[in-house]
Amino acid sequence: MSDIEFELEGHEFIELNKLLKITNVVGTGGEANALIENGKIKVNGEVETRKRNKLRAGMVVTFGDVTLKVI
Repeated sequence: MSDIEFELEGHEFIELNKLLKITNVVGTGGEANALIENGKIKVNGEVETRKRNKLRAGMVVTFGDVTLKVI
């Protein structure tokens, strides 16, 4: 299992598909979009299908054995 913390660094939010790519959970933006559209990504324990969902500090994204915490 992999736990990754992503710091917003003064920004209000990051879009879900961008977070997956920036943290190298996926190789491409297209791969991120496909995973999201197919219901493979969860945000705060719920399946998320919005590619551009705005993630803010305190939100948790899970995919397989990877957990991304937005701080």
